[in-house]
Amino acid sequence: MSEEEGASIDCMRQGAVRYLGYANEVGEAFKPLVHHRVVTASYVVAGAYVTTDAAWRAAHTTEASPRSPLVEAVDTFAWQSLASVMIPGAVINRLVWATGKVAPSGSKLPTVVGLAAIPLIIRPIDHGVDLLFNKTIRTIYSTKSSP
Repeated sequence: MSEEEGASIDCMRQGAVRYLGYANEVGEAFKPLVHHRVVTASYVVAGAYVTTDAAWRAAHTTEASPRSPLVEAVDTFAWQSLASVMIPGAVINRLVWATGKVAPSGSKLPTVVGLAAIPLIIRPIDHGVDLLFNKTIRTIYSTKSSP
């Protein structure tokens, strides 16, 4: 894959658009302060990002890629669902909840703690999901045979 192709296939993971994948974590952090529909909307944004990334990756998978476009889409969708939405959303949710149990009533501390935790949890979660996928699901993906 050329450098240009590599850059285009990762366009959804570079720049400001990548932050859409963190929308649900921000929503979870603000959960004590906003209407539940705001939190739901944050998950819709994150889900749209995950779906768009999977479609983008499939559409831009080249013939030289070791995986088919379908496998690339499934892998991306599953990985992003876990690493960008489910696991971090649950972590921030529980962190905000636990902080709310010890903070004074009406405090903004749970939201501050939730927001502050987002950059700290991203890499460990990404790494953990990579390890999980590399040891399980990615071992069964078929790769295209070389000509």
